[in-house]
Amino acid sequence: MSWIKVISYAESKGKLRKLYDRVKGPDDNVDNIMMAHSLRPHSMEGHMAIYKYILHHSGNDLPKYFLEMLGTWVSMLNQCDYCAEHHFAGMKRLMAQMDNGEAKADAIYSALKFNDLANDIFTPADRAALYYARTLTLQPSALTEKSIQPLRDAGYDDGAILEINQVSAYFSYANRTVLGLGVNTDGDVLGLSPNNSDNPDDWGHR
Repeated sequence: MSWIKVISYAESKGKLRKLYDRVKGPDDNVDNIMMAHSLRPHSMEGHMAIYKYILHHSGNDLPKYFLEMLGTWVSMLNQCDYCAEHHFAGMKRLMAQMDNGEAKADAIYSALKFNDLANDIFTPADRAALYYARTLTLQPSALTEKSIQPLRDAGYDDGAILEINQVSAYFSYANRTVLGLGVNTDGDVLGLSPNNSDNPDDWGHR
């Protein structure tokens, strides 16, 4: 599960148990990335808050599946299989509600895996966001004020650009948490997320 000690749900008590109860999914399952924080519950609380507010908040304008796609992409760029698997599963679950959505999700995953951003599965707006996320992830110091102009040209307003920036930045943090502590998916239920976007304090995974 991790290279450092973690406290399981069954072993937890006090503040940690309360936090686990807020984030758990079916059968008291807590994602391993969150359990990796168990020796310092306050850092798990901070992690979960920023995750919920950036990806799963009703104040966002961009579609949730699109934000999950960006997270999957950044995780692939950082070679973080844990986050890529989790968030592709989440993206695919969300897209399943669309016509031919699961097949489209698989096509997106394949194109991202092979760094094929020219693929017709992506709209020009998709590509602008993916290119920006790639530069922010791999060459952040190369970005200048001019770097966000393609996002504006693609139709994103500044609020949407902020969402793209924050999702991309958050996933590099999450990826480094996972990669730096050896977190794996053993025992995890892939694709669950805090879907009650109207309540920012509802962190439960479903």
